[in-house]
Amino acid sequence: MTIKFQVYILLQKKILNLYGKNPILCYHKICEYNIGDTKIAANDNRNNKNQAIMNERIRSKEVRLIDQDGQNHGVMSTSKALQMAYDADLDLVLINPNQEPPVAKILNYGKYKYEQEKRAKEAKKKQHTVDVKEIKIRYKIDTHDYQVRIKSIEKFIAQGNKVKIVVMLRGREMQHSNLAFDLANRFVADMEHLPVVVEKKPQLEGRNVTLYIAPQS
Repeated sequence: MTIKFQVYILLQKKILNLYGKNPILCYHKICEYNIGDTKIAANDNRNNKNQAIMNERIRSKEVRLIDQDGQNHGVMSTSKALQMAYDADLDLVLINPNQEPPVAKILNYGKYKYEQEKRAKEAKKKQHTVDVKEIKIRYKIDTHDYQVRIKSIEKFIAQGNKVKIVVMLRGREMQHSNLAFDLANRFVADMEHLPVVVEKKPQLEGRNVTLYIAPQS
């Protein structure tokens, strides 16, 4: 028996002397009658209910135990599994609490939590945030500028982003909005070779004609 556990036993004996046979959240040999006691649920003061259920918070009478070396010990009493974890100076953590009986593993919880957070951050970095890139033009655009816009759109689409094409109309140009629509439709026709979909067909928004395209999913 480790010194740490001997000290723990002495503390538990003092608790028993003070409060009788009703210590809270205690599942060792001296008080294993509390394992599975649903009354203990009222004493679960975890601020984050998504945090791991571990050590004395485990209420199941039995667990399917995996030790720190990955060896499966099968189903055993929670008190025995907790004793094994304490002997190894590690934690007993439920890794599958919904199974019957729940699956518990002996591990270093601090290291386990750090690795989980690290994996979550790496997964978040790999997630691509879809942006809407805006291309603004006038309907009186020359051929060179038009080709530059086409190349920009191709780049944005290849990056997985959406594109909003805005054909701006100023003053009396509103009288020639049909020319702005013709230019927007020209973009649609010239991008037929790209893996894109037209999310919103050319439409008049205020004083502008807009067109929304996106990568094919």
